Amino acid sequence: MDMVTNEKLYEIAEEARANAYAPFSKYHVGAALLTADGKVYTGVNIENSSYGATICAERTAFAKAISEGEREFVKIAISAGDVESTPCGICRQFMYEFAPEIEVITKADGKLRIRKLCQLLPDGFVLDQ
Repeated sequence: MDMVTNEKLYEIAEEARANAYAPFSKYHVGAALLTADGKVYTGVNIENSSYGATICAERTAFAKAISEGEREFVKIAISAGDVESTPCGICRQFMYEFAPEIEVITKADGKLRIRKLCQLLPDGFVLDQ
């Protein structure tokens, strides 16, 4: 299996962005989530007339992967075109539940930025199970 580079993962997120459904904000986001065993799951933001029913690209990718039995995640790339897009607060906490150390890949000024989720959400929490 070929190694999925940060650049390739970001490229996959950028390609997924074309499928976003954002008639209200016009803010199209794509995400590409890499599992520990090398699988990639994509997601896009999906807006809804009932704004609370809107789902972000990161949670879409995670939901697809989790529904297929995945539980170990390594990296997620997020693309919103020409502007850097970091995960919103809900997505940060959602992802923290499964992967507090996941690498979050974004792009700013033409360069990839890589940070750990725990840097973006330093006080995330997971309830005792």
